[in-house]
Amino acid sequence: MFRLFPLIFIILWSSAFITTKPIVDYSDPFSALAFRFLLVTFGFFLFSIFRKEKILVSKKNFIESIFSGILFHGVYLGGVFFSISKGLPTGIAALIVTLNPVLTNALAGPLLKEKVSIKQWIGVIMGFLGAAIVLGFDIGTTLPTIGIIAVFISLLAVTSATLWQKKLSNNLSLPVSNMYQAIGGFLFHILIVLFFTEPYINFSSTFIIAMTHQIVLVSFGAFTILMYLIKHHSASKTVSLFFLIPATSALIAWIFLNETLNIFDIFGFIIASVGVFIATREYK
Repeated sequence: MFRLFPLIFIILWSSAFITTKPIVDYSDPFSALAFRFLLVTFGFFLFSIFRKEKILVSKKNFIESIFSGILFHGVYLGGVFFSISKGLPTGIAALIVTLNPVLTNALAGPLLKEKVSIKQWIGVIMGFLGAAIVLGFDIGTTLPTIGIIAVFISLLAVTSATLWQKKLSNNLSLPVSNMYQAIGGFLFHILIVLFFTEPYINFSSTFIIAMTHQIVLVSFGAFTILMYLIKHHSASKTVSLFFLIPATSALIAWIFLNETLNIFDIFGFIIASVGVFIATREYK
């Protein structure tokens, strides 16, 4: 079963980009995320009680988990949701944040003492070159500049969160750790709602279906798998899975959202994916 985790993660994580679009069509992004992580917190709380896990943790573990949640669920997801709400295609958003592996590999050496080779640096350059090709022909015209900025902030956040999570040495169980991370995400988004946005959610059937997918399959499913993989494998090896996400997200978007890609977008996707593969594969 554990061997299937990477494949399951890729499909579930990729699908999250697709169900984001109907959610932001019926709500402001931060209200939706605050609502989502309130329910996710409650869900992990009930599961932890059912499993008879120790809910109360040390101050150190509490702060570490909350901060991890702010990065993963707050800044990362907030940036993705906001960018898509501003009109950034889901496939482009997926491509940019999927550069997470190349940044993680670049930083894993100095921060986690993981060896980073010349070939990995070549992959880093190719990854960003691919993104530049996709963005260079569209930014300021068909792509919203504010959306591009937001999703690059998401990229920095998910990279920092991955390195931070790997660096942690706490022994919290996954349900308890995920519960506190969900609290961090909820607190981040509720503060954004209270001070910077007008809260709005239309609980239409489309919104409910899309939100249910993100809560059950993504927050409870994909994110738990990601935390498991980060805990049991190196940071660079874990994030190597992300290089498969742009193509998977684009395929799902083509099937369900009728999104299209031009020749430059496809060319950029290929270069970025090859770059991420080079940067994250293992060399003997």
